[in-house]
Amino acid sequence: MHDMLVKLYDLPDDCSVVQKTLEHDVVIRKPIGPEKHLIVQWVKDKFSKAWSSETDMAFSNRPVSCFIALKGRKPVGFACYDATALGYFGPTGVEGGYRNKGIGTALLFACLQDMKLKGYGYAIVGGVGPADYYRKTVNAVDIQESTPGIWKTWLQE
Repeated sequence: MHDMLVKLYDLPDDCSVVQKTLEHDVVIRKPIGPEKHLIVQWVKDKFSKAWSSETDMAFSNRPVSCFIALKGRKPVGFACYDATALGYFGPTGVEGGYRNKGIGTALLFACLQDMKLKGYGYAIVGGVGPADYYRKTVNAVDIQESTPGIWKTWLQE
């Protein structure tokens, strides 16, 4: 899987994509400190240990570099940036029953807008799975010869 580059300065300032999740009674927001253990465990249970470690790292940033999607008091999605390396978007995931409702896109835009507001000009989407989605949604472009990228010496179980 390769990396992709997003021009943050070309992103629209419109937050309507985040507001659309309200149609599904889903709220996108940053988590607060007392929620850390709950979110990190949820990511571990629903996705992977590696992603839960990255989410934990995002909580240690100031401000927190993570957004969550909540249906009532239940997490249904998350997205992080600056978790594995500075300037990187990800990991991100939406629980199975909540996919294809714009929640993942809202989380993506929340993170990218936050990065833009912090002064980043570009974001790297690392180890992209759905490349066509990122091309279409945020005009991401492939970074040539980016495999395995920063994961070249990744210690795995």
